[in-house]
Amino acid sequence: MRVSLELVPRNADELSAELRLVKNRFPSINTINLPDLARFELRSWEAAGLSKASYGASIPHIRAMDFKADEPFALIDVLDRHAITEVLVVTGDAPGDGRLPAGGATCTGLIAKLKREHPQLKVYAAIDPYRDSMRGEYEYVRRKIDAGADGFFTQPFFDSRLMELYADMLEGTDIFWGVAPVVTDKSRGYWEKRNRVVFPNHFEPTLAWNLDFSRQAIEFARQRKGHIYFMPIKVDLTAYLEGVFNEVTV
Repeated sequence: MRVSLELVPRNADELSAELRLVKNRFPSINTINLPDLARFELRSWEAAGLSKASYGASIPHIRAMDFKADEPFALIDVLDRHAITEVLVVTGDAPGDGRLPAGGATCTGLIAKLKREHPQLKVYAAIDPYRDSMRGEYEYVRRKIDAGADGFFTQPFFDSRLMELYADMLEGTDIFWGVAPVVTDKSRGYWEKRNRVVFPNHFEPTLAWNLDFSRQAIEFARQRKGHIYFMPIKVDLTAYLEGVFNEVTV
């Protein structure tokens, strides 16, 4: 089972410090995935180049809307130079004015382009259980598979029952199951408003509840022969990972 940690690459110094911490303290983590946030100076592929020094498995997120569907993929030389062989293709969030870049590729379009022109790349896509109905999301996942997606990273789950439903629906699919600690009411409100999350009735915005669920998710991924990734936003990274891995042998 692969165990990935999502680190937000705000700048090179901060990312390097986090990579050293994780490498030295948490050997169960064997993969790093890196979102691409245009508001920060360090882009995901540059961050993956830094991460490769510590983690051979470093997966940058690629925003499809930033690339032209009818032009050569501009990053292939960068990926090859850093021996990056895996990417996660996402649509990308629209700018603040809501207008998408003219001529930007769709998620399925970029997946198909990468698999056609650069078949050496392993291309992941996203599963979002809160975006649409379950049927709608399943159909979108099938279109990504038809485009050539090799596997998926899910949006974080907070309910093992919902994970079971998706696992049954997508049996045989290579999946990194996402977990993100939500430890304040403000953070919970953000997830509900921004990502349309419906938390289970028994959810509590505490570190203890989130650690318990994280351990359950690890066991779930193991039983389903899948993988796990952690997205610790607005929580002490060391305290969270110590709580997870002191209790669980991965």
